[in-house]
Amino acid sequence: MKKIDFTVEKTNTGYSAYAEKHMIYTAGSNWEELEYNILEATNLYFEDEGKVVTPDDLRISLDLPQFFEFYKVINASALSERIKMNQSLLAQYISGHKKPSAAQLQRILKGIRQVGRELAEIHIIGSK
Repeated sequence: MKKIDFTVEKTNTGYSAYAEKHMIYTAGSNWEELEYNILEATNLYFEDEGKVVTPDDLRISLDLPQFFEFYKVINASALSERIKMNQSLLAQYISGHKKPSAAQLQRILKGIRQVGRELAEIHIIGSK
């Protein structure tokens, strides 16, 4: 099955998500609830076709400000240094005051993904 694209938006009460190509809409008060509701709504949508959708069939997209709001653990200042981007410029992208070009967005995403790969490869040992 081709991935089903969902766009997530922050709301006053949590999050909303929609898959425009399939006219699927849902919401959740937190991220875990939203993920559950996306899967539930998508399976309900495809129920008459007999399709069963798994999380692997979904692609969930956030805009840059929402990404950094949700993943507060990522230090934007350190990321800007790592990807050699002016810290003030990245802060303006994150705050939504400026919109990054496609090239800048790819540069940021490449840096985030590199950090993710590095973290996935780390092994931590107990103290002696």
